[in-house]
Amino acid sequence: MSNSYLIVGGSSDIGIIVAKILLEKGNHVTLYARDETRVKDLESLGASIIIGDALDNDGLTQAIEHTLEKGDGKISGIAHLVGSIMIKPPHAMTVETFNEVINTNLTTAFLTLSLGGKTMLRNGGGRMVFTSSVAGSLGLINHEAIAAAKGGVESMIRSAAATYAKRGVRINAVAPGLTETRLAENLLRSDLVRDASEKMIPIKRINRPEEIAKSINWLLTDAPDNFTGQVLHLDGGMSEILV
Repeated sequence: MSNSYLIVGGSSDIGIIVAKILLEKGNHVTLYARDETRVKDLESLGASIIIGDALDNDGLTQAIEHTLEKGDGKISGIAHLVGSIMIKPPHAMTVETFNEVINTNLTTAFLTLSLGGKTMLRNGGGRMVFTSSVAGSLGLINHEAIAAAKGGVESMIRSAAATYAKRGVRINAVAPGLTETRLAENLLRSDLVRDASEKMIPIKRINRPEEIAKSINWLLTDAPDNFTGQVLHLDGGMSEILV
């Protein structure tokens, strides 16, 4: 029997790559996505597509139930790949904009953790992977809103990993630096921003989306059972070393 996985934020660049890796290994994948046009082709590879918003309790519940059915009552793993980029100083940001960043990045992660965790507790465990950012642990100019959201994700997964450690649920996160995706294309369109960003990274290049996707796949499928409550810093050494 193949394993069954749910990707929340399945129409993201990295979500599509993760889905393809899992499908190529014979797994079933349910994509909970907002943009059907970006994931429609994956149906021919065996994926299930459910369109909805990551803040919608009913829609996410439907996606979880469908993943359970495809896995004969068990979900092997859930990846939460919903996010946004907001680079603006606090004095130029409204509370409404700040709350939108929190809702998109942190509240959706909590809802996935809550509903997905409840399901995994009932079915003998599973693996969950969430998305943070280098801004969650490193002070970067004008990143206050996204830092608050992603810092919250990192703290939440550590606590949740402790809460569910004895129940077979393993919870981790990836924290990428700037990555070549649609989400970052407005930033990377500027040669000045790209050059300045590369100079901040010890290995002197922007992340490739495949690097992030392969790391998420490893956490969902092949990471050792004792690996939980961890944040993989996929930032070219930016958050850890100086050169």
